[in-house]
Amino acid sequence: MEYKYFFITFVPHIKPNIMKRNKIIFYVATGLLSVLLLFSVSQYFLKYDDIANAFESFGYPTYIIYPYAIAKLLGLLVLWLPGYKTLKEWAYAGFTFGFIFAFFAHFMIGDGEQMGAVIATVLLVVSYIYSKKI
Repeated sequence: MEYKYFFITFVPHIKPNIMKRNKIIFYVATGLLSVLLLFSVSQYFLKYDDIANAFESFGYPTYIIYPYAIAKLLGLLVLWLPGYKTLKEWAYAGFTFGFIFAFFAHFMIGDGEQMGAVIATVLLVVSYIYSKKI
């Protein structure tokens, strides 16, 4: 009798706590990812010459800097808007490709800056997983 009483009393309280934990993890991961991406975008606009030199060292054309910054901002906006499931999937996919390319670009030229891409990828994966759970 005590065993049954335990589950009737305490099990209904477990699901709201798990949902609250999942939301906290999602918001923290997505928030940190947002800070990282906003810093990146601010560098694209405020320190264009430095970023242009970096893009040239990667072998990328410099004319994609501003469109890439705008795409990052739009993708970030989509991640925070409620609904728009298909656009969110595209934004997560676009960020995944962008972070993978950034990692290999930094790795191949050997500038030691690839950890930013690794951190961004981890935050993106956690954000994606927990967006599905909430």
